[in-house]
Amino acid sequence: MFWPICRPFSPLILAAAALLSSAPGHAQGYDIRPWPPGKSARAWVGTDLQGQTWQLADLRGKAVLINFWASWCAPCLAEMPSLQSLPKAYGSDKLVVLAVNFKESGTVVQRYVQRNSLTLPVLLDPLGTMARTWGVSVFPTTVLVASDGRVVGVVRGEFDWAGPQAAKLLAPLMQPLDPVSQQGARR
Repeated sequence: MFWPICRPFSPLILAAAALLSSAPGHAQGYDIRPWPPGKSARAWVGTDLQGQTWQLADLRGKAVLINFWASWCAPCLAEMPSLQSLPKAYGSDKLVVLAVNFKESGTVVQRYVQRNSLTLPVLLDPLGTMARTWGVSVFPTTVLVASDGRVVGVVRGEFDWAGPQAAKLLAPLMQPLDPVSQQGARR
């Protein structure tokens, strides 16, 4: 399935739009949308399979990808290996990938994690609350958060996170924080 791209409004989205327009002639299974201007991102909190609590505020200074997936979703499973490779490729000090499972039991998710040697932090969303909060209606969906904590966009559908298009999409997210904005955030 292909979804149209919304009007770009930031350099990140302009880069993404250029990538999409230069893609080969076959239909792509994803689209990249900007985060709506003025839409706030709630203080996001989730708990992983080991009981660790994750908050976006604690990850400031790192780019964050919040990937919503399910074990019944073939495109989700197809993109998971490329997501798993990202923290090692870019460094866990620069990029964090959180895999949020949609409405499956802890037992089902744990079996999937073990069977596939998944090392990403896997968070449970048993009631779909986190997915609703982030406006997720397509799986997989990955929310893009820049190192300064701004939510900048959403990738809906299967995406090759290990490819050159991903590198161009991720680079702006990992820009170092401006010292002035860091001081303002500490106050």
